[in-house]
Amino acid sequence: MLVLASASPRRLALLEQVGLKPDALLPADLDETPLKGERPRDLSRRLAREKAQAARIGAAARPDLEGCYIVAADTVVAVGRRILPKAEIVDEAAACLRLLSGRAHRVYTSVALVTPGGA
Repeated sequence: MLVLASASPRRLALLEQVGLKPDALLPADLDETPLKGERPRDLSRRLAREKAQAARIGAAARPDLEGCYIVAADTVVAVGRRILPKAEIVDEAAACLRLLSGRAHRVYTSVALVTPGGA
């Protein structure tokens, strides 16, 4: 069994493109605020691990998900060391696009996998 630790339609679509359909979705409700001095790549890694851990705890409470694999991911966009917020309203999205316009940026995506044995 496979559990996706996300509510993102894009993450679900990516799995489906490779022929995988999760048996359950267990999105984590985490504070995604970067830690002081945290670099974009490190933030992406930390959040992917934390989302996987939260889903592992949720799956452990559900007997129907015993022995499942859990996959979690996080994506961070940065201009230099400046981490862009995940825009939730049009004004935020417009501000992010203005910041990105004409500048190089990086997109960091990290994936965490929890095996049935907890590794």
